[in-house]
Amino acid sequence: MLRTLCRAGGALLKQSQCTAPRLWITPAQQRWASSLPMNTVVLFVPQQEAWVVERMGRFHRILEPGLNFLIPLLDRVRYVQSLKEIVIDVPEQSAVSLDNVTLQIDGVLYLRILDPFKASYGVEDPEYAVTQLAQTTMRSELGKLTLDKVFRERECLNSNIVHSINQASDDWGIRCLRYEIKDIHVPPRVKESMQMQVEAERKKRATVLESEGTREAAINVAEGQKQAQILASEGEKAENINKAAGEAQAIMAKAEAKAKAICVLSEALTEHNGNAAASLSVAEQYVSAFSNLAKESNTILLPSNSGDITGMVTQAMSIYGTLAKTNQKAAVEKKSEEHVKQSTSTQ
Repeated sequence: MLRTLCRAGGALLKQSQCTAPRLWITPAQQRWASSLPMNTVVLFVPQQEAWVVERMGRFHRILEPGLNFLIPLLDRVRYVQSLKEIVIDVPEQSAVSLDNVTLQIDGVLYLRILDPFKASYGVEDPEYAVTQLAQTTMRSELGKLTLDKVFRERECLNSNIVHSINQASDDWGIRCLRYEIKDIHVPPRVKESMQMQVEAERKKRATVLESEGTREAAINVAEGQKQAQILASEGEKAENINKAAGEAQAIMAKAEAKAKAICVLSEALTEHNGNAAASLSVAEQYVSAFSNLAKESNTILLPSNSGDITGMVTQAMSIYGTLAKTNQKAAVEKKSEEHVKQSTSTQ
């Protein structure tokens, strides 16, 4: 008996698909529902579909997927709602941005029915209502943004449209999952001005980069010159220091050599016939100095007794003797002071 009812239900279902009226007439609205099945007592509801049943013209219940039983003549399947995610193309429309630029924008809307009862009895044509709501919301949101922000804040614009649609569609049992803007068309003149702006921006960045490169090159050259001057001054400083050190060492060497020569000379003078040797040396230097006077200058100043070599030598030796006595006296005083200091320290 059950097999016979199922076969009869299947035949009537096929016949109803050809003859029964649809919920929405337009082809775009047929995606919302399958064909209305007839009451065959035993009904099999497909997965991801909700069949709204009326009993005597009043809502009775919603059939779940699987096997269901209805009362003939009293029960009627009034609406068939698809619970799958639905994709709706939002037609292209014109909108005016905040800076008075007319744009042509279209999009794609992703929906899902959450409450079949509200979707059936809350609105007459859900797809048309949601489409119109998406278009009006899009125009409203675009009026708050300038043209540049429309391209930069597309993600924010999509989220605002989804939020506005969900606030209005809660009473319809419909949930907007996503909204995506497909294309944004701007007027040709605005497009040309945007291209000119992009080219100007690129030229500006190129000029800035070139000036920065020139500045970096000038800074590098100045740094190089600075380092070169510093190194040159340090080298000159080191050269002067080395030169001064060399001159100081040379002076010290000359002084030490002269001191040694004086010591040797003093020792030689203390020996036998030392005064005679000193007189001979002074006489030789006197003669040598007079022989070079005429070679260095044409003007010569001579003492009155320039021919008296013996007198000059005697005068030089007397000066030397006075200096020698002074040195000997100073040496004796120094030795006596040292002797007194040693005796004091011994006591």
